[in-house]
Amino acid sequence: MIMPVFQLIAFSGAFGAAVKFTGIKNAMDWYVPLNAVQGASFGAMGVSFGLINDMQTGFFDRLLMAPTKRWSLVVGPMAGALVRAVLPVALVFVVGFIGGMNLPGGPLAIVTILIAAIGVALVASAFALGLTFRMRNMGAATLTQFAVFFTIFLSTSQVPLAAMSGWLHAVARVNPMTNVLRLARQGLLGEVTWSGTWGGLVALGGMLIAATWFALSGLKSLEK
Repeated sequence: MIMPVFQLIAFSGAFGAAVKFTGIKNAMDWYVPLNAVQGASFGAMGVSFGLINDMQTGFFDRLLMAPTKRWSLVVGPMAGALVRAVLPVALVFVVGFIGGMNLPGGPLAIVTILIAAIGVALVASAFALGLTFRMRNMGAATLTQFAVFFTIFLSTSQVPLAAMSGWLHAVARVNPMTNVLRLARQGLLGEVTWSGTWGGLVALGGMLIAATWFALSGLKSLEK
């Protein structure tokens, strides 16, 4: 809960001038969607710690013997991850409004941020589950955090694509998180449009399918 709020304040202060140089009036408009998405992902990754505890106490073995569909052992924690992601996103919104965040896109601006945050939370939780099923130790949570962190920050997390150069520009251009952040930010930088939305939805859908398959295949390998 604290980290995304801390980073929102730190980034808007440290990089605010660079963002304003590109024509964005308030740095909060650029960083609120970023930290909402990041906060949701970090909150969702907590399912990894719960799963490790269940494995170490033997409770997860009981779940494996239960007469239920195996996919529920993945979908259930992912649903729980959404609950964990709500509070960090809410705190980021509160700080953003205090900092003068603009909403030229109206209520749809909040909707697009929530879609991006929920989507990334689901992806992060599924990826965390997949790693935990395979590694079966706390290292899975740490590795997930690094993976999510670098995926986000090797996109347009700090400045727009036009302000980048070199290898970072090339990586950010193909990074699916760039489209997700474009989806989240559009309502704070202007009107919400389909051209600014569909790329993020496709990116979220593709990452969610891949991460869910990764989690389900990890669970299957655990049963062998």
